[in-house]
Amino acid sequence: MSTQVEASAEHNRLEHFPITFYATTMGLGGFTLALRAAAKPLGLGPVPYQVMFVVTAAAFVLISLFYLLKALKHPKAVSGEWHHPVRLSFFPTIAISLLLLSIIAMTVSTPLALSLWLIGTTLQGLMTLAVVTNWIGTRSFQHGQLNPAWFIPAVGNVIVPVAGAQLGFTEISWLFFSAGMIFWMILLTLVFNRLVFHDPLPGKLQPTLVIMIAPPAVAFIAWLRLTAEPILPGATEALGVDPFAHILLSLAYVFAALVAVQVPRILRLPFAMSFWALSFPLAALTIATFLHAEYAHSDAHMRIGTAFLVMLALLIAGLVVRTLIGIMRGEICQPE
Repeated sequence: MSTQVEASAEHNRLEHFPITFYATTMGLGGFTLALRAAAKPLGLGPVPYQVMFVVTAAAFVLISLFYLLKALKHPKAVSGEWHHPVRLSFFPTIAISLLLLSIIAMTVSTPLALSLWLIGTTLQGLMTLAVVTNWIGTRSFQHGQLNPAWFIPAVGNVIVPVAGAQLGFTEISWLFFSAGMIFWMILLTLVFNRLVFHDPLPGKLQPTLVIMIAPPAVAFIAWLRLTAEPILPGATEALGVDPFAHILLSLAYVFAALVAVQVPRILRLPFAMSFWALSFPLAALTIATFLHAEYAHSDAHMRIGTAFLVMLALLIAGLVVRTLIGIMRGEICQPE
């Protein structure tokens, strides 16, 4: 009897394994790229980000295996997530995770990076079309269902050029960058309207406020990859930081300041997987800051980037520990 109960519990937990788990690979991937950005200026070397690359890839494979198993055994549960007004926006995190892995793989193997980028870009394009079609189709959404997680499909498009431009796919990179920017501007208006004129976000969705940092931070990185000239050895002048790049990074800092005021209140909320939404935006801001320091030869931005990296490392450590505790306690993978 005891065995049957345990088997039933495991069965139910698999059924409720959430698509939001992929936010962990986004956070880990962002942390890996932040370590890579800091490797040379801070003297960290390649080992830290190479280790995190393995951890991120392992996490992605493990989560994918569980979600594939869920799809095979509980297809109705997956369909339910696809038709869920909040979880729908997390499906592109699969493609985004692949794109992040492709960026990290650039320093390991170009063929591997190319393969991951092609799969991730194709999936991102399909996901964007599917999600946006779902938004503007025959289905009706309520104001209360709109939240900053809706930025995720837009952010995914802007990530495509980060590796795509370096792999030689310039036109495709501009296509995805343009799509990401227009959806970001549209959704920014809609999200602010929802936050100002309607009820506050539910507790579990409060951490998604931090996602607002990600679009301009990632767009800054992508813009430099698309437009900046390579930095030559011994260069003493700022390269590639044009006015539009300054605007994007400044907007990321503006949103970071707005969100920072909310963080103490968010951290007092009960833990949920949505807390991983804190990680990737901070990672994107950290990478963008280090990149600006490199291109503009700014010591101030180097110090700011270092501070962000320390905060990011503490955040990732805390999220990993709290997630493992939640798994052991059976708090995660439960019906809502």
